[in-house]
Amino acid sequence: MKFRTVGRHLKEGTKNLGRNGWMTFASISAVTVMLLVVGIFLLLILNMNHMATQVEDDVEIRAYIELTASEEQQDELRASIEDITDVKEIAFLGKDEGLSNLIDSLGDGGQAFESVREENPLNDMFVIEAANPQSIETVAAEIEGLSNVESVAYGQDFVERLLQITDIGRYIGLGLVIALMLTAMFLIANTIKLTIVARRKEIRIMKLVGATNGFIRWPFLVEGLLLGLIGSLIPILLVIYGYKFLYDNYGTQIEGNFFALLPVYPYMLQIALLLLAVGLFIGAWGSVMSVRKFLKV
Repeated sequence: MKFRTVGRHLKEGTKNLGRNGWMTFASISAVTVMLLVVGIFLLLILNMNHMATQVEDDVEIRAYIELTASEEQQDELRASIEDITDVKEIAFLGKDEGLSNLIDSLGDGGQAFESVREENPLNDMFVIEAANPQSIETVAAEIEGLSNVESVAYGQDFVERLLQITDIGRYIGLGLVIALMLTAMFLIANTIKLTIVARRKEIRIMKLVGATNGFIRWPFLVEGLLLGLIGSLIPILLVIYGYKFLYDNYGTQIEGNFFALLPVYPYMLQIALLLLAVGLFIGAWGSVMSVRKFLKV
C-alpha cells in the first residue's frame, strides 16, 4: 500500500469521526467506561491473587505434642515428621516460649497470664512449613495420624475462603466486562453504519470508477481503530496515576495492616498495554462487523 493511499485512509477515517458527533462521543464513552472497569477489575484481581499467595506462603502447620510425651518420644516424632514428603522445615517451640509469645502478642492484657508460668498449661509443639502450599492439607493429615500428636492446627480454611472470594469476584467482573464490551462494540458498529449510510452514494461512485472493496473499507477500519484508541487513553491514564497515587500515599499503611500491594512497575505498564490492545480490538471488530453487515457495494 502506497504512502499516499495510507494518508488518504487516515484522513478519511479521521473525518468520519466528526460526521457523527454524538454517536462518536457515545462510542468513545462506552469504550472508556468499559476499559476503566476492566483496569480496576484487573488491579483488584491481581492484588487479591497476590494476597492469597502471600497468605499461603505464610501458612504454618502447628503440631501440638501430647503432654505425656517424653523427650525421646518427641525426637521420634520429629524424625517421623521430617520423613513426610513435602515437609520443608520443622522447628520446635517449647511451651514456655509459646506462653511468652502469647503474653507478648496480647500487650498489656497479656500480663494476666504471668500467674500461670509455674503451671504452664500449654503444649510443646512442632511448627512445620510445607514445601508446597497446596500440599498443606495432606501434610497436616499425615502429621495428625502420628503417635504423640494431640492435635494439628493450620490456616488452610482461611486460605480456601479467600480463594473462593477471589473466584467469585473474578466471575462477576468477567461477566460485567463482557457486557460492557458488547455494548461498546454495538455503539462503534452503529457509529460506522451511520457514516456508511451517509456516504452510500459516494461509495457507489467510487466502486464504478474501479475502487476495490479493500480501498473502500480501510477508512472505516481506521475510524474504528481511532475510536478504540481514543477511548483507551483516558482509562489508561486514570488507572496508572490512580494506582500510583494509592501506592505512594497508602501503600505502606496497607502493607502494615494487611498485605503488600503489587509494585507500580512493571504491572501498570502491562495493564496499560492490555487496555490499549483491548480498545483497538473492540474498535477494529466493531468496524469489521459494521462494514460486513451494512456496506453493500
